[in-house]
Formats: sequence, structure tokens, C-alpha cells
Amino acid sequence: MNDLRYAQLDALSWPLMNKFYRRHQSSMKAVRDAQLWVARREEIVAALCLRPVAGGHWLTGLLVDPACREQGIAAQLIAAAVQDLQEPVWLFCHPDLRGFYERRGFSFDPALPYAMAERLSRYARSKPMIAMGLMPAPRA
Repeated sequence: MNDLRYAQLDALSWPLMNKFYRRHQSSMKAVRDAQLWVARREEIVAALCLRPVAGGHWLTGLLVDPACREQGIAAQLIAAAVQDLQEPVWLFCHPDLRGFYERRGFSFDPALPYAMAERLSRYARSKPMIAMGLMPAPRA
């Protein structure tokens, strides 16, 4: 199963990501001002968005095709997407996913920019939600 390619989509290909989300009945959407990352063979099997925010990036829209789960694809996609970033990456997730993200280097309850903290507060009113953060590795 090593025939997967992990890459950032070019600006003109963002509709392919929305097609992937729709095919899996997801309400997620590709965001045009974000870096759009995918894992693909012939078709996309996983996707995520890295949206620029004050002081870093916000990881959203991580989805793996259910037929391709439990193969490490999400971990590899996250690693590819964040490997060259020099700023923190934050995400919001269900508390049950905390361990998954901690195994990928994210920490629970990071300091968030004000706008992100406000957004988390709004989201957490209607569903269980926690913040996770990944700080960039120091450059040698």
C-alpha cells in the first residue's frame, strides 16, 4: 500500500477535494485560502486543510476514506503537511481523538491566539471540543 502520494493540491484542483468530501457525505469543505493537502493513489483517499491564522496555521478538514483507515494514512498526511512549517499548528477535535493527535506530537490545551480561542468557545457550546497544538521543531 505504499503507492500513496502525499502532496499539496495546486490552486486549480481544490474542487477535487470538495468532491472527495461530498463522496463521503462529509460537511467539510476545502478552503481556498488554505494549503490543501491530500493522499492519493488514482483518487484522493485522505485530505486536510491548513488555514493561515494569526501566528500559525489551523488544521481542519482531516478525513480519510473509511476503506483506507487504520493504515497510518492520516499520520503520514499530517506529517507531510506540517514538515516545513515554521509556525505553530492548532486544531480542534473531539476529546476522544486526543491520544491520536498526541502520538503525532500535538499537545493538549495549547496557548491559542485570541481569535482561535473565541472560535473554540463558540464550537464547544454545541459539541465536545478540545484544542491541540503542535510547535515547530527548532531549526539546526
